[in-house]
Amino acid sequence: MIRLRSPRLASRVAAFFGIIGLLAGLGLTTAAYSVARQSLVDQRIATSRATAFDHALELRNAFEQGTISETFQSLDIEEGGFAVLTRPALTFLLQFPETAFPTSLRDAVADGKSGQQRFEYEGENYIGIGVHIEANNSGYFEAFPLNATERTLAILVTALLVGSLLAALLAVFFGFSTSRGLLRPLTRVAATASDIAGGSLDARLEPTDDPELTRLVTAFNNMADAVQSRIEREERFASEVSHELRSPITAMTAAAEVLAARREELSERSQQALDLLIAQVRRFDAMVIDLLELSRLEAGAIDGHLEEVDIGDLSHRILARSSTPATPLTIKSSEPIIAVTDRVRYERILSNLIENAYVHAKGATEVIIDTQRLGDVVIMVDDAGSGVDPADRSRIFERFTRGGTARHREGTGLGLALVAEHASALGGWAYVDDSPAGGARFVVVLPKTEPTLLNHDMPMETA
Repeated sequence: MIRLRSPRLASRVAAFFGIIGLLAGLGLTTAAYSVARQSLVDQRIATSRATAFDHALELRNAFEQGTISETFQSLDIEEGGFAVLTRPALTFLLQFPETAFPTSLRDAVADGKSGQQRFEYEGENYIGIGVHIEANNSGYFEAFPLNATERTLAILVTALLVGSLLAALLAVFFGFSTSRGLLRPLTRVAATASDIAGGSLDARLEPTDDPELTRLVTAFNNMADAVQSRIEREERFASEVSHELRSPITAMTAAAEVLAARREELSERSQQALDLLIAQVRRFDAMVIDLLELSRLEAGAIDGHLEEVDIGDLSHRILARSSTPATPLTIKSSEPIIAVTDRVRYERILSNLIENAYVHAKGATEVIIDTQRLGDVVIMVDDAGSGVDPADRSRIFERFTRGGTARHREGTGLGLALVAEHASALGGWAYVDDSPAGGARFVVVLPKTEPTLLNHDMPMETA
């Protein structure tokens, strides 16, 4: 099932403003249209009544003077309208019959009343005015077209709808601008937090004049100071402890070597104890050396030397000196892969990956060197183990972290951390994936050209 990504907060705020603006515009449009329509119709009816009564008065006078036919024919009937005059035994027609008018209106006039009514005739809308001329017991009917009024109302409603749409668009723009302004401080907080997470521990928020934001800036910077102080304190502690341990470890190693030289004089149980002691001392010594190296890497005390290196040739020599020299090496390039890198760092990366496979995964099954379209060098080491659980892949390159299948195996737990640190120092990154042949595939991506900053921290990729 595909899960749609939630819209950005700024987009949601802009959409909310737009919907509110549109609803408000439509509400105002409805109200304005209703008022305007009623006003125009009322005005049209009043004008029509006045005109019809004036014409009826002229006809009443014409009846008295005997000029009814001439007067009726000379009435100033509005264009598009028509009129009918009825009288017992006498009917004057223009173009339309009396039945064009509604029956209810004709009945009201026949009963001696006057009235008005909207009606439709031959697809056109009219206002019909009926006037009873009492002096001659006649009925005068005049129809006034509503086309002009309806056109005016159509233009008005169109203008109001366009205005509502423009108001909604303006509300969207205002909402987006407002949300961007409100979220800008949070964006700066997120950017600074990302810088700190990426290794720039001295990154801080700039002071602001806004009292509310000043509290946020102060709290964030105080938190960053505390985090930086704690990390630096722990790094100093690890470095100092590692240095202090070198002397006793050296003494222990020398004493173990003296005992090993006289191994034959010891009992079998003592020999087993001596072998265990020598193995643990060597492991302890390797761990302290790795800790010192990590401390120097973090402090930037290791100077790199970048030069053009034949990656294939160097990989062959590193593999020959490793614990599994028979591991196949595949170069997926018809030409030598030349990269600008640090030989020592590259050797530490590849040798640590091979050693990790040897200690934790029954050895490396293949080492593959490839290039990507963007020119990066890709080093892949496949092993014969059971792979790395997906839940452990995001932290397998952290210090003292082992996969679930390697928790009870030998090793310092620092080899992969050194791989990630050296790769980052060279402008690359490391991650772990599944090997096509089974087991795990540890991948390191390095640039072929000189990195912009030797100690630039790249984000660690996860499969």
